[in-house]
Amino acid sequence: MGKMVLSDSQHQEMANTIRFLAADAVQKAKSGHPGMPMGMADVATVLFTQFLKYDPTHPNWPDRDRFVLSAGHGSMLLYALLYLTGFKDITLDEIKNFRQLNSKTAGHPEFGHAAGIETTTGPLGQGLGNGVGMAIAECHLASRFGDDLVDHFTYVIAGDGCMMEGISHEAISLAGHLKLSKLIVLFDDNGISIDGPVSLSDSTDVLARFKAAQWDVNAVDGHDPQAVSKAIVDAQKSDRPSLIACKTTIGFGSPGKAGSEKSHGAPLGDDDIAGMRAELKWQYGPFEVPETSLALWRQAGESGAAAFAAWEKRKQSKSADVTTAFDAAMSGTLPEELSSKISGLKKGFSSDAPSIATRRVSEQVLDLVNEMVPETMGGSADLTGSNNTKGKVIAPLTAENYGGRYLHYGIREHGMAAAMNGLALHGGIIPYSGTFLVFSDYARPSMRLAALMKQRVIHVMTHDSIGLGEDGPTHQPIEHLPALRVIPNLNIFRPADGVETAECWELALNAQDTPSVIALSRQNLPTLRTDHTDSNLSAHGAYELASASGDAQVSLFATGSEVHLATAAKEQLDGKGVATRVVSMPCWELFDAQDASYKTQVLGKAPVRIGIEAAAAQGWEKYLGADGAFIGMNGFGASAPYQDLYAHFGITVDNIVATATELLK
Repeated sequence: MGKMVLSDSQHQEMANTIRFLAADAVQKAKSGHPGMPMGMADVATVLFTQFLKYDPTHPNWPDRDRFVLSAGHGSMLLYALLYLTGFKDITLDEIKNFRQLNSKTAGHPEFGHAAGIETTTGPLGQGLGNGVGMAIAECHLASRFGDDLVDHFTYVIAGDGCMMEGISHEAISLAGHLKLSKLIVLFDDNGISIDGPVSLSDSTDVLARFKAAQWDVNAVDGHDPQAVSKAIVDAQKSDRPSLIACKTTIGFGSPGKAGSEKSHGAPLGDDDIAGMRAELKWQYGPFEVPETSLALWRQAGESGAAAFAAWEKRKQSKSADVTTAFDAAMSGTLPEELSSKISGLKKGFSSDAPSIATRRVSEQVLDLVNEMVPETMGGSADLTGSNNTKGKVIAPLTAENYGGRYLHYGIREHGMAAAMNGLALHGGIIPYSGTFLVFSDYARPSMRLAALMKQRVIHVMTHDSIGLGEDGPTHQPIEHLPALRVIPNLNIFRPADGVETAECWELALNAQDTPSVIALSRQNLPTLRTDHTDSNLSAHGAYELASASGDAQVSLFATGSEVHLATAAKEQLDGKGVATRVVSMPCWELFDAQDASYKTQVLGKAPVRIGIEAAAAQGWEKYLGADGAFIGMNGFGASAPYQDLYAHFGITVDNIVATATELLK
């Protein structure tokens, strides 16, 4: 993309257009954050007119530069830029409708609302983590397809709040370690937070912290276009990720609130905006964009068309094999034969009937998947040998080998989850990674955003209950399954054996608009599905695993490692003349999505319903009813061999049988 050469007056008018659109939109909405867009307007003008590679008429161009507004509260900066450069989804009317119901211009940028919004931001630091993932995706895909198809930068605007959030430490240390030279962070160094000066709460030398993380670091006057431009040129040449600290004045141009927290999170007020118009010699009314400014902004947007056309020409010159593979990667489609291959794995598990931990079965499934699906990128938060997420097929991605497909994320669960979101958002990658289920607490904010953004991100979470044993209550998840199940658009899979594990992986991979958690056991579990079927029974979320002889008197519902306890209890109850059925429930979310008749059929008519899960009881009531019983955990676990723990907490076959017998009286 060619640089626009702007006079000082042209630059100032273009930057001021952003400032007034932000101030006017926040004022009309009666809420919002005008100060950050006003302060960063000069930096953004330089970036979008001189450096950013984009084409508003092809907003999903795979080789566009990615622009992430990590400081998402300053959303009007992004909306103004998208409108001014000609992205069709953001019109002037949308800007006037800022923060209103059903508008594309939400209070914080939301992925999917409008083209040009690369990710959902607002929770501070998340965009920084996403940017790391996007930069990893770029270097990996460039290694796979060549830099004539993949050669772009990821630019992130981050603020003081992003720097203070713990996720920033995780993200920048990983980026520095991997030498992600195509990642450039523009730090809005305005020294102001909502409470007042940043010095109220923080005295960190941010530049020194980035230097320690092996970043290239520069500091400039954020209101000096030439200095900003030179810093970006230097950053593009670096062999490391770059931080450019742009010293800015929050609320630039406001006569009464510039440089103050008063411009951070509230409208400026009519009087102050009037004074701002006088201060900046702005002779235009609210939402009035000077024709000269709009023409220059549209010229900036149109200048990317030549770069897109050149890229298209390069792509067309490639062999059919390369273009087919590239298009398949970017579309996220899976090989047609994957389902039949997974079915073949299932058949082997049913035939061999191993007693094996589901985390180890998962590794076998992944070896098949990683062989067949070159887009997968695995990883672990320093628990590779425990999560079993690497397998035999893929090699590590390192600063020396961007072609690898396995990321050693280190002990950085939050940064890992945010980077996975960035990998998925970038396109061309299907990310999965592992940690212990209890550490979903560290990753949860990013997992929630994946659900909000409808991204296919797969979290392999092993050691999923007290079944992990001796590590004790600090590592034994209790409330985590119900806590994750309440997040909308997040599938929680807890398979009972190898067959269900293979099925759950197939479902997670095919859920293009839904992230997944696959909760897996540390302890060995018996194979329960010994009669093979090509059908994916787990796709229903719950199904009758073992039917009753005659009319059922007892229905036992269980997930994961407790399903085999239910089947053993059924045998004892049947022996006592109590007709019992067992329902396996590997994914509540998929079951809840079934039609009413199927759910009625699976829940059945037995007068006694018992739920069994080595977790907290929350949520089970919707399946068990007011008279049902739950056998699980009602407090923290303990440190002991897992067999002793199951006995201690009453999650046993004997207790299931005794509970059913008591309820039948």
